[in-house]
Amino acid sequence: MHVLVTGGAGFIGGHLAEAFLEDGHDVTVLDVMDPFYDLGIKEHTLDVHHETADREGVAYEFVEGDVRDEDLVTDLVTDADYIYHQAAKAGVRPSVEAPREYDEVNVDGTLNLLDAARESDIERFVMASSSSVYGGREEYVPFSETDPTLPVSPYGASKLAAERYACAYYEVYDLPTVALRYFTVYGPRMRPNMAISNFVSRCLNGEPPVVYGDGTQTRDFTFIDDVIEANRTLLSTDAADGEAVNIGSTDNIKIRTLAEEIRDQLAPDLELEYATRYDADAEHTHADTSKAEDLLTYDPSHTIREGVAKFIEWYEANREWYEPLVLSS
Repeated sequence: MHVLVTGGAGFIGGHLAEAFLEDGHDVTVLDVMDPFYDLGIKEHTLDVHHETADREGVAYEFVEGDVRDEDLVTDLVTDADYIYHQAAKAGVRPSVEAPREYDEVNVDGTLNLLDAARESDIERFVMASSSSVYGGREEYVPFSETDPTLPVSPYGASKLAAERYACAYYEVYDLPTVALRYFTVYGPRMRPNMAISNFVSRCLNGEPPVVYGDGTQTRDFTFIDDVIEANRTLLSTDAADGEAVNIGSTDNIKIRTLAEEIRDQLAPDLELEYATRYDADAEHTHADTSKAEDLLTYDPSHTIREGVAKFIEWYEANREWYEPLVLSS
């Protein structure tokens, strides 16, 4: 099969492309190479792709381009059997400063792909959505797909609009679409400005982890391997077509507790530091994954402690090239 992965040089998209290459599929990656964080991580990911494609003897192409480019998107979709749409402007906090740009990329870019897909013989269109679509209403934790979607940031609003378009294209045009609502994905090659990578980096360098807010906020951290398995399943089942589905770990943890556990593993003498919390950050995230279990036989295998231990092991093995990028973020 030929899989098109948009945002395929990024964190989740990069791991998806690598997994599909390992499975023997031909892969095309479309990525704009946005310097939202240091491009060294994306360049490393592309190197991994080329090495994997050569090892597995499959076709691989990287195309530097923008999902807002209708002609380019149409050309790439024509050759694809499956589309895994991961390209997006990421981040709650920066979306507050540039809401229109988030709409243009996350909504208009998605529409370009959906329009091209409905004119082609696409087996399935799978898009990355986000737990940010739920907003911060504590009474609904853990969040179920039947709960109200009340985003409190432009980023969350743009992801909700994109996934609703995908579901509408299933209803109106019979285009098989699935929106996966990711809950705080982490793991090797993750964005350097995320909490776990920062906690690990600072502790390894003898600096205290910085917690934004009082640390009582909770997150449902999802290890990248579990996310990849959910996406792989969608190559062979239509059970989730037309649906939005939570992909989380079923395990949540206080940010303060997470920082303390990383600190205790790496630098137990350090004291935590605290900084002002951003208003647009959700207070709590926690996924009800029963729908994913029913439709995708989803069974996340990594607790937060197991996943963090794996990330620390990877970080230490790749510290020479990865850490400078974290420190510069």
